[in-house]
Amino acid sequence: MLKKSRKRRHKRIRSKIRGTEEKPRLNVYRSNKHIYGQLIDDTTGNILASAKDMDIDKKIDDENRKVKLAFETGKLLAERASEEGIKKAVFDRGGYKYHGRVKALAEGARKGGLKF
Repeated sequence: MLKKSRKRRHKRIRSKIRGTEEKPRLNVYRSNKHIYGQLIDDTTGNILASAKDMDIDKKIDDENRKVKLAFETGKLLAERASEEGIKKAVFDRGGYKYHGRVKALAEGARKGGLKF
């Protein structure tokens, strides 16, 4: 039931959001253990940059470990985007609430220099 609800919300969001090469779509996928972010050009269907929390070498033993890893993932994604010459993006929360790990990834991307 929850997965169907998220898919329905994501479909509704995607009907309004499109990414281009100059301003790609920052897509977020959140599983129970990990979080992933991708910058996607919807005109060609290419992934321009991506990052996941498994790319980060930091070991965080804390109560908010997943949130802090999501923040670092956002910063890493922004860094990889700047290497590709991307400064702006459209945020696609993937049907998830803008709260917790999704919000942390977005704030990390903003801190890393990505504007949306």
